[in-house]
Amino acid sequence: MAGITAYGAYIPFNRLERRRLTEAFDEPALPGEKAVANYDEDSVTMAVEAARNCLNGLPPGGLDGVYFATTTPPYREKQSATTIGAALDAPELVRTADFTSTLRAGSAALLAAADTVNSGARSVLVTAADCRPGAAGGQFEQLFGDAAAALVIGKENVLAEIEDSCTVAGDVITQWREAEDRYVRTWEERFVINRGYTPLVAGALTAIAGRNGISPRDIDRLVLSAPSPRYQTAAALSLGFQKQQIQDGLFDTVGIAGAAHAPLMLTAALERAEPGERILLVTFGEGADAILFRVTEKIKQFHPRRNTTAYLQSRKNSMNYQTYLRWKNMLDFEPPRRPDPDRPSAPAMWRNAKNNLAFYGSRCNNCGTPQIPAQRVCVHCRTKDQMSPYRFAGIAARIATYTIDYLTFSQDPPTVFAVIDFAGGGRLLCEMTDCDPAAVAIGMEVEMTFRRLFKAGGIHNYYWKAMPGR
Repeated sequence: MAGITAYGAYIPFNRLERRRLTEAFDEPALPGEKAVANYDEDSVTMAVEAARNCLNGLPPGGLDGVYFATTTPPYREKQSATTIGAALDAPELVRTADFTSTLRAGSAALLAAADTVNSGARSVLVTAADCRPGAAGGQFEQLFGDAAAALVIGKENVLAEIEDSCTVAGDVITQWREAEDRYVRTWEERFVINRGYTPLVAGALTAIAGRNGISPRDIDRLVLSAPSPRYQTAAALSLGFQKQQIQDGLFDTVGIAGAAHAPLMLTAALERAEPGERILLVTFGEGADAILFRVTEKIKQFHPRRNTTAYLQSRKNSMNYQTYLRWKNMLDFEPPRRPDPDRPSAPAMWRNAKNNLAFYGSRCNNCGTPQIPAQRVCVHCRTKDQMSPYRFAGIAARIATYTIDYLTFSQDPPTVFAVIDFAGGGRLLCEMTDCDPAAVAIGMEVEMTFRRLFKAGGIHNYYWKAMPGR
C-alpha cells in the first residue's frame, strides 16, 4: 500500500511579531507572530530546504518524480519542479510537475504522487511552499505566513499508509488572484464560510467516513486547514471532533502558509504520531480533499534532519515593519546608484547547472582533495585533468575569515561575505544569510542553504549561501 515514507518541513528564520502591525496602523492585531521569508527566499528555495530535511540521507537518485505545489511560483510560464529537482541532484529521468492556482495544490500533488506510485513508480517527492502576499493593513497581512513542507510517497518502509481518500469539487469563489493581481482577494466572510468552506469540508468528511465506516472518535489527529483559527476549531467541533484531536494550526507561530499549510501541519502531526494511530488530512480550496492515514511501526525509525519544533524555536523576531515591507517589495525605495545587474546568460546557466544548482565541485582522483569551484588542476598535488564530481551540499563548514560590507547594496544591510572551509577540504568565498553580523566569528560552524541571488531581465538566479546552523 502506498504511503508516506519520509517527511520534512522548513520554516524561515525570521518572524514578524503581529504587534508591529498594531504599531504601524494603530489598530488591533492578532496575537503571536508569523514566519517571513528572507529577501533571498521564495517558494522554490523554501521547497528545496524542506525537501533536503525530508530526504535526510535518502539518495535523490531513487526518486521517480518531483512534484511541487504552490500558489506563488516565481514564473508564470516556466516549471519550478525542474529547478527543485536539479538543486536536490535528482536524476534526469524523473517526472516533474507543478501544481498551482489553488490552496488544495498540496493535497492534489500528494494524491497524484500516490497514483504515480500505485502505477509502478518507486517513490515520488512532493514538496509544497508558499509566500502569499497580503496587502498592507488587511486581514491577510496578519494571517499569511511563509513556510514549506515535503513528503516522499512510496511503498517501501512506509511510515503512514494512505487508507483512503476523497475529493469534493466545488466551484465557489472564496479567495482568488487574477494574473494581474499582486494581492489575494476574498469574498464576504459569511459567504466564504457558509457556502464554501463548511459544506465542502463536511461533504468530504462525510463521504470518507461513510466509505470506511468510521466516526470522529476513530481519528487520533485531525489535520484541518481553515481560513482562520476560529473556523478551524468551529468546523471540527461541529463535525463531532474534540479539541484534543485537532492538530495545531500554527496560526500564532507561522501563519497560514497557503498550499503548504496542511502539509506542514501533517509533518508536525507525524513527528508525534504513534504506531496504529489514524490521521485525517482535510484541505480546502474550490472543493475539499480528505486523506486518511494509518501510522505504522516504521514511524519510530524515521527522523527528519530538522523537525518543526526545532524550526519554531530557531527564530529571530526583532524584524520591524519597514524591513518587512522592503523584503516583500511593497515599497518603492531609491535604487542603488550603480548599474542594474545583467540578465543571467541562459547558455552559461545551462553549462553550470550542476555546479550552481546541485552545488558540485571536484575531487582529485590522485590525492583525494575536494575543491570548489571545480578545477582542472589540483590545488594540492597539481595533477591535471584527474577530477571526479564532488557535491558539497550538506557538508559541514567553518568560517576561515570574513568581512562585513556596509557599502554594497542589500535589502538586509550590512552584507557579510565569508571564506569558508569545508570539512575534508574545499574553500569557498560566499555570502552569508540569516545571520547576526555582530555574532559572526572566525571558526563559526556554518551550513549551506539554497537561495536566490538576484532577479534580472525576468530571470531568477539561484545559488548557495552560508548560514549559521539552526
